[in-house]
Amino acid sequence: MFEKLKKGEGACVRVRRGTIPLMSKDASLHVHFMKLEGKKIGLAITGSFCTFSKMEEAVTALMAEGASIYPIISTNVQTTDSRFGDTTEFISHISDLTGNPPILKLEDAEPIGPQGYLDILLIAPCTGNTLAKLANGITDTPVLMAAKAHLRNSKPLVISISTNDALGINFKNIGQLFNIKNIYFVPFGQDNAIKKPNSMIARTDQIVRTLEEALEGKQIQPVIL
Repeated sequence: MFEKLKKGEGACVRVRRGTIPLMSKDASLHVHFMKLEGKKIGLAITGSFCTFSKMEEAVTALMAEGASIYPIISTNVQTTDSRFGDTTEFISHISDLTGNPPILKLEDAEPIGPQGYLDILLIAPCTGNTLAKLANGITDTPVLMAAKAHLRNSKPLVISISTNDALGINFKNIGQLFNIKNIYFVPFGQDNAIKKPNSMIARTDQIVRTLEEALEGKQIQPVIL
């Protein structure tokens, strides 16, 4: 049934599919359908350390939609600390937020294929290194194994890029992945066109909408912002 989220002007209620306006006596009542409710989402995290705080926000947003999140952590994230914080602490925090233990080994990611328990897989952030390996069929990390295993089931894979060479050497890999069935992109754009003209980063506030569209076999538009 309907759950009212806010009273008065601009009020809304949550239901299961889409968004529609409703009219009451003195206010417009907006309805947000929770398309991700009950969905099992793999969250594969690679080593763009400067975006980790945004990943925590993304997890919170997805869980607010009623999704279950299964974290998958790349080898570099597990073994590298940076000026952005202790990654062991970050992994523990993500595990606590989701309520699920992280997949940390390549062999533990492989069963995603035969068991088929994910509805959709999100690589966020996706570094240029992971992007290039994915485009060229290389499977040497838990994240890449998860992607390979998941795609065998013809289910959607969503990429949230964060790379300094998106408009450089990785430009061709982005184009190649755009043309592969069941792969979708979170909208992205240049994050500093003057100092880092080749750098592009996904708009993580668009992750929920991108996943909703991908589950229906659609690429959210526009992609380049």
